[in-house]
Amino acid sequence: MNSLTWILAILLSITPAASYFIHVDANEEQCFFDRLTSGTKMGLMFEVAEGGFLDIDVKITGPDNKEIYKGERESSGKFTFAAHMDGVYTYCFGNKMSTMTPKAVMFTVEITEPHAQAPGAPVSQDAADNAKLEEMVRELSSALMSVKHEQEYMEVRERVHRNINENTNSRVVMWAAFEAFVLVGMTVGQIFYLKRFFEVRTMV
Repeated sequence: MNSLTWILAILLSITPAASYFIHVDANEEQCFFDRLTSGTKMGLMFEVAEGGFLDIDVKITGPDNKEIYKGERESSGKFTFAAHMDGVYTYCFGNKMSTMTPKAVMFTVEITEPHAQAPGAPVSQDAADNAKLEEMVRELSSALMSVKHEQEYMEVRERVHRNINENTNSRVVMWAAFEAFVLVGMTVGQIFYLKRFFEVRTMV
């Protein structure tokens, strides 16, 4: 019973990840903020779902304006870091390289608080077992969350690829119809030309 209570306490302490879907207009940058304490781990996963060449600029900065991560023209990515100090951390998605095309971006933020241990507390066998159990539960929760995120991003990729295929198919159909129209026009023109040619030869 104590083990079950311990597991429930661990699950309740795990911070759930938040997923967002945003539209970044051309020549625009959207920024988001999270307040973290030192040692807290933050993971950012993103993917461009629609727009142009499916690329976006990504930047993460700390409370001291220190640049933690910067990526240019990226279609997707995942970055995890530990907060080096208390304060507000900023992550931005920029579409300033585009002059006309907006971008649709899906991103997920996962924040994991550091595991606090009482200083100077005696380590018993039960405490060691509970620590191992806690670590296993955290790893399992993280793995399940990763699977959930991958499934969401697979759905986004499937939609992007489906849109590309449908767009390609429509262009192929339009090109085939244009070629058929040109072929019919050339055939009619050749028939008309030959008919006029033989009419002139008959009159001569």
